Amino acid sequence: MTNTPPVALDDVRDAAAQIKGVAHRTPVLRSRTLDELVGAEVYLKCENFQRIGAFKFRGAYNAASRLSPEQLAKGIASYSSGNHAQAVALAARELGTRAVILMPEDAPQSKVEATAGYGAQIVAYDRYTGDRDAIGQALAAEHGMALIPPYDHPHVIAGQGTAALELIEEAGELGALVVPVGGGGLIAGSATAAKGLHGGIRVIGVEPVAGDDTKRSLEAGKRVSIPVPRTIADGQAIEIPGELTFAINQRLVDEIALVTDDQIRDAMRLAFERLKIVIEPSGATALAALIAGHIDQLPPRVGLIISGGNINAQRFAELCAE
Repeated sequence: MTNTPPVALDDVRDAAAQIKGVAHRTPVLRSRTLDELVGAEVYLKCENFQRIGAFKFRGAYNAASRLSPEQLAKGIASYSSGNHAQAVALAARELGTRAVILMPEDAPQSKVEATAGYGAQIVAYDRYTGDRDAIGQALAAEHGMALIPPYDHPHVIAGQGTAALELIEEAGELGALVVPVGGGGLIAGSATAAKGLHGGIRVIGVEPVAGDDTKRSLEAGKRVSIPVPRTIADGQAIEIPGELTFAINQRLVDEIALVTDDQIRDAMRLAFERLKIVIEPSGATALAALIAGHIDQLPPRVGLIISGGNINAQRFAELCAE
């Protein structure tokens, strides 16, 4: 018997065809200042320019667009701290159906408002006491809706991998790929694409220090649960890796770097002042690890995913002033 991976390069390529013309092909930026700072050529895949302001639209639309007409007629349910919520809400609107989204009570208000703005019904819960997986599944069952989770779904993972696929198509062969890690969907899809194209590439995930569940899990050889993290990187406040994403990342991810909230702020400031882009804390962690020197033996050419830019002006100013 062969051990067929749950998501393969062909699935990512299929997802790219599925989302073409609906999701944006986001820009790849370069910065001489950044190159000199880290001592390598850095290619930034800027998913802050994606629809809904983050990579999440790729996976959400890839999954939602494959539902049957009968499923779409009943609507889509999901759960998210913000970016996946917006992505599912917009995908549902694009496909002419409705969405019900479970969001934590302390989700950034800008993300809540954007999700509602796309037409979704929002149900709030306490992320520190509630089990969002269980509540989300119950919500979907109550409404008779298809559930599209934030990361633990093969079509979601394949969709997220299209970001790395596009990056490598534009930049060419890279020695390393640095990716933010929350539930693991972006890095699972990206690693599948990157190693499928160039087997020798190093895939490096980055988590906030307070949310190191994937690092601990990879070191333990099994999924490890931690207390719900308290970090400015709200999109990475995950207590345990996804089951499917962890199986992929255990096989394909080479290492995990950790960054502090202060280092995340430094990366946000650098991106704003020198790259002229606004990125949210979770979107800045890969850049933070790079400029803080947390990645050893950098190859000459490095790819990096800026995963999102959903933050309002007041919150951005507050964080960058600290």
